[in-house]
Amino acid sequence: MRIVLMGPPGAGKGTQAKLISLRYDIPHISTGDIFRKNISRHTGLGLQAKEYIENGDLVPDSITISLVLERLSQGDCQKGFLLDGFPRSLDQAKALDQYLEGLGNKLDAVVLIDVSSEFILDRMTGRRSCPVCGASYHIKYNPPATPGKCDVCGNSIIHREDDTEETLKERLEVYLSQTSPLVGYYENKDILFKVDGSKDIDLVFENISKVLEDTKK
Repeated sequence: MRIVLMGPPGAGKGTQAKLISLRYDIPHISTGDIFRKNISRHTGLGLQAKEYIENGDLVPDSITISLVLERLSQGDCQKGFLLDGFPRSLDQAKALDQYLEGLGNKLDAVVLIDVSSEFILDRMTGRRSCPVCGASYHIKYNPPATPGKCDVCGNSIIHREDDTEETLKERLEVYLSQTSPLVGYYENKDILFKVDGSKDIDLVFENISKVLEDTKK
């Protein structure tokens, strides 16, 4: 399956993406992971992206699109993929469609994890992450087995500096202004499916799975 997972910051995309990736045996492709990998490898596009990231700016569409499409060209994506964090603009969405059309393919589903701003503020101020392996947790909704320690690699988890209420409100405004137009774009293509993200993690995943199974029929 070829899936795009959408939702505002703190909607739980990362957690659900990992579950979907395992269920359908497709690679979970995150723009954040792509940026980090290319930066660590000192690729040309990675170094360009690094400049914007270090200045606190959004990486331009041209760089992001090139990096994501290069990742989609790799062998493990031939049977499908799950995109998390891409597309974030109409230009990115159209570039993705054109790329897939060139291969004779198309997206199967765009899943929007729908949550209120109030819920996001509650969720994200309690969010914790592992600086080593990138695993995500929440002190209330998804705590690690051992308090303060990552279940995956055992390192100490941290509270990100940008998970403050003021910063989160700014990020939500950016999301609404830049990404919300994608909702209409994919609704017009009849491939957008909304799932209530305020439920328990397992229930959200169950509902997402039902949506995806229906698209395969």
